[in-house]
Amino acid sequence: MNIGLMKYGRWIMTAGAVGLGLADSAAAQTSLTIYNDGRVLHRRTLPIQIPAGVSSHDVALGALDASSLFALDADVAISGFIFDPAIDQDNALRRAVGRDLRFATRGVGGAREVVTARVLGVDPERFRLDDGTVVFERPGTPLFPADLVPADPSTRLTVRSDRARNNLGLGFFSDGAAWRASYSIVLARSQAQVSGQALITSGRLRADSAEIQVLAGNVGRATPEVRYAREGLQAAPMAARMDMAKEESVGEAHLYTLPGRFTLLPGVETAVALFEPASTGYERTYTVRGQLPWAGGLPQYGEEETVPVAVTYIVKRAAKTSFGDRPVPAGVARLYERDQQGRLQLVGESSLGHTAAGQDLRLSAGTAFDLTARRTQTAYQTQREGQQTIATASYTVTVANAKDSAATVDVLEERRGEWSVLQSSVPAERVSSTITRFRLRLPPKGEATVTYRVRVVW
Repeated sequence: MNIGLMKYGRWIMTAGAVGLGLADSAAAQTSLTIYNDGRVLHRRTLPIQIPAGVSSHDVALGALDASSLFALDADVAISGFIFDPAIDQDNALRRAVGRDLRFATRGVGGAREVVTARVLGVDPERFRLDDGTVVFERPGTPLFPADLVPADPSTRLTVRSDRARNNLGLGFFSDGAAWRASYSIVLARSQAQVSGQALITSGRLRADSAEIQVLAGNVGRATPEVRYAREGLQAAPMAARMDMAKEESVGEAHLYTLPGRFTLLPGVETAVALFEPASTGYERTYTVRGQLPWAGGLPQYGEEETVPVAVTYIVKRAAKTSFGDRPVPAGVARLYERDQQGRLQLVGESSLGHTAAGQDLRLSAGTAFDLTARRTQTAYQTQREGQQTIATASYTVTVANAKDSAATVDVLEERRGEWSVLQSSVPAERVSSTITRFRLRLPPKGEATVTYRVRVVW
């Protein structure tokens, strides 16, 4: 908080009965809700004697968004506060305005020297040297005395209560932690074993024996950038807990209450299971994307090209099952399969968006090794009709299968606007207003080909 705001503290002291005394943060009862975007909602009950009427109190809340501070009890109102975050160099320099400050610098030959200058102001910074001259650049690295650099931010509140109380409940937001969901999916012949965890990462946040909830959903914020910073966060131990989180709907989001209490330390990650491991069916699909551009003109292509065959796993989530009836928060899903010795091997990793109850999980897992595709544009023609250009083009797509088992591969063409398939060697299935699918059945150690002709208008 700047010096100007500190001058206004006097009205708080005279607002009514004064009950000062720094609240012991270790004795406070803390409950936290951590959001995907790095926000943390704190709910803290501080052991402070609150008289009836108006009183002022110094409390140790740590770093916070002061504009978000509110009372948890409906019969208690915060009528004013001063938040002083002066734990960085700029704020310490503001505290030093009007004082002489020492600065470390380098003299002739690089020898370390200490000079003294008076801090005249900030924004812009101005310093008066011993000879009376004024400079607008710092004469060196400032050496702050301890009284200008408090160990932690401080908050002074003025509260109004309808009666005397033994504690004060406060809510506020800060940054300094985030969470994400992580899923492990072990694939067997026809079933998949799915487990999920909430992984909490604490950057700057410290909390002792706190109740923790994590919220999944897109909750708007006034400033869209994520201010959560992970400075100093290195490889750290991860504490895993096997108790399950309890899920409930709140507004248009889903809230997960983690069992027990947690101590969060900067740089430490904590994982808690989101649900009991579930066994469910899955399907593996193979896709070759077409050559039509999404919009604009249709270009002419010459050479044959090799195109990837994408692999997607669809994890089934049937309704009226424990796994299907629960929402799945956004996160990262890792797919594993056992080798001949029974060891788990990673076969795919995919980002996953928030998935509502009853919706299957669609996980992109990379490209197939033993399925390869070649595509050629075999004919191309354009003509003008008024302001429009009409193009017709023919394509051949051949997919080869090196596996000992049969496979099904979908060739997809996708484009917006006016376009159509004029003819094809394999039935053209209109999947949506923009997508047409050609389904190829590949025999073991064999291949299949589709030829088709399209008309495109732009």
